Amino acid sequence: VQLQASGGGSVQAGGSLSLSCAASGRKINSYAMAWFRQTPGKEREFVAAIRLGGGDRYYADSVKGRFTISRDNAKNTVYLQMNSLKAGDTAVYYCAAGNRPLSIIRSGAYDYWGQGTLVTVSS
Repeated sequence: VQLQASGGGSVQAGGSLSLSCAASGRKINSYAMAWFRQTPGKEREFVAAIRLGGGDRYYADSVKGRFTISRDNAKNTVYLQMNSLKAGDTAVYYCAAGNRPLSIIRSGAYDYWGQGTLVTVSS
């Protein structure tokens, strides 16, 4: 599976951005999908995840109530709607796909990663 993340950019605090992750090579309907983020010098951090059918969604406490993950299996795409953005949300955001038997919030659960898209939030 090849993943292409897009939609990053610069926004002021309080604003919104919508990220997309388009998959190719294989259908994503066999995979859990997730978003992680990373800032320089820090480990990759879980943001949100969604199971195969889209019914179960998981969020980091830091984004709960502000971010929404969704998937469109017909379009082979997963999304991350980010509202009420804060300076602390500034990071490179990565999408991931996988089915390893690990907790869905752990990076080790994912086999495939996109290239990342930069989100910069200015205060």
